[in-house]
Amino acid sequence: MDKPTAKERLEHILVAINLIKEFVNKIDENTFLSDIKIQSAVQYQFLVIGEAIRHIDNRILEKYKYPWHIPRSFRNFIIHEYHGIKMERVYYATQDLDKLQKQINEVIKKEF
Repeated sequence: MDKPTAKERLEHILVAINLIKEFVNKIDENTFLSDIKIQSAVQYQFLVIGEAIRHIDNRILEKYKYPWHIPRSFRNFIIHEYHGIKMERVYYATQDLDKLQKQINEVIKKEF
């Protein structure tokens, strides 16, 4: 299987963001904290986001003022510190995806 292109990885990020938004649409933090299936689904999509960003050439990302290290670090935290994840933080992260979504759309528009 061929590795995804940078554009495909950016599109994967947009899909993941949209899925996270769909998963948490119309639910509050308490509902999120009590639903292991939603927690798991959301965490997986954050892994997709972080992994995709890891594999996009830094020469592309450096052109855009965004803290790219945050989604990469979040991915690493979920993978390596799974035993210490505070689901409240994951829920909070679900509410803060608009800037990333906007930035990804801009990268796609300008680079591809």
